[in-house]
Amino acid sequence: MSAELIVPASMLKQQLGAVLRAWGVPDDQADVTAETLTRADLLGIDSHGITLIPLYADLLASGKVTPGAEITVARAFGATAVIDGGAGFGEAPAVRAMDLAVDLAQAHGIGAVGVRNSNHYGAAGVYALQAASRGFIGLSMTAVYGASIVPTFGREPRMGTNPIALAAPAARNQPFLLDMATSTIAIGKLKLAMRTGKRLPEGWALDRDGRPQHDPEQALANKLMTPLGGSREMGGHKGYGLAAMVEVLCTMLSGASYAPLRPADAKAYNVGHFQLAIHPEAFRDKGDFEADLDDFLDCLRATRPADPDQPVLAPGDPEHAVFARRSREGIPIPRTLIDQVRTIAQKAGAPFTLDEAAS
Repeated sequence: MSAELIVPASMLKQQLGAVLRAWGVPDDQADVTAETLTRADLLGIDSHGITLIPLYADLLASGKVTPGAEITVARAFGATAVIDGGAGFGEAPAVRAMDLAVDLAQAHGIGAVGVRNSNHYGAAGVYALQAASRGFIGLSMTAVYGASIVPTFGREPRMGTNPIALAAPAARNQPFLLDMATSTIAIGKLKLAMRTGKRLPEGWALDRDGRPQHDPEQALANKLMTPLGGSREMGGHKGYGLAAMVEVLCTMLSGASYAPLRPADAKAYNVGHFQLAIHPEAFRDKGDFEADLDDFLDCLRATRPADPDQPVLAPGDPEHAVFARRSREGIPIPRTLIDQVRTIAQKAGAPFTLDEAAS
C-alpha cells in the first residue's frame, strides 16, 4: 500500500469544510478557510494545508480560538483599515483584509489593512496571489502566536517564523510569487519531517545548547529555530531583522499581541497580520508593468544554468507547476495524516470522506 493517498482538491475542500462546520465555524468562514487550506496544498505548500488540521484542533481545544467569531472592521482611514478577527481562525479575516486592501487600492492606488485578534492564517502566498488574481501587487505577512526564532547571538526564541509573501501579476506569465518564512525553515516542514521520519539538515534548528538539532521531534518540542541564513557568518542577522520587521507591521501597527510579552493567562493569542495591495496603474500606464514583468521573468529563466539538468526558475515557478499538476491529478496526503484527520473528524462528529479517494 502506498504511503500516500491522492485526493482531488474538491474532495479535500469538502472534508476540511465538514470538520470546520462541526467545530462551529460559520458556513461562510468555513468555506473560506477550507478554500485557503486547499489552495496551499494545490500550490505544494504542504506544511500549510490539511496538515494544519491537527494544530487547529489543538488550538480549539486550548480555548484560544473562537469558532463562531465575528469579523469586524475596527478602524478605517483613507487607504487604510484594521480588521478585528474576533479570535477566530485566521484565514477568513486575512482573506477579507486582502479583499479590502485591493478595494482600497482600486480607489487610492494603494491599500493597507492590518488584522488583529486573529490566529494562524495558513500560507502567506495564498493571500498575495489573491491580490494578483485581481490584477494588483499583493504583499502579505503575519506574526505567529508562539516565539520560535532565536535572535542572532541569542539562546531564547523571540519571534515566530513570521512569513512574507509578495505576488505580482504578469500578462502572459503566471504571477511572480515569493513566499518565505523568516526562519531558515517553516515549523510545518519540521512536522512533515517528523511525519515522514526524515532527519533534519544542519542549520534548520538548534538544541538547548545552541548546537545543530537533527531530530524533528526534539526540534518541535524546543522550537529553537535559526533565523533565515542561519549563523551570523551566513547572514542570519538579516533573517532576524526581517522577522522583527514583520512583527512591527503585523503586531505593533495593528495592535496585536507580541508573543513573548503576552500574559500567560491571556484569553486569546491576538495574532496580527498585514495585507498590502498596490495598483500598477497608479504608477504605470495600463499594461506596462505586466509587460515589463513578463520580460523580467523570461530573462531570469533564460539565465545560463550551472547544471544543464537544472534550469533557472523564476520565483513562483515551482508553485505554479505543482498547482497545475495537482489540479489535474490530485493532492498527495500521507496516510498517517489521513488517520489523524479521520480521528479528529470522528471526535467532532463530522463525516469523513477522504477514504473514498482510495476506492
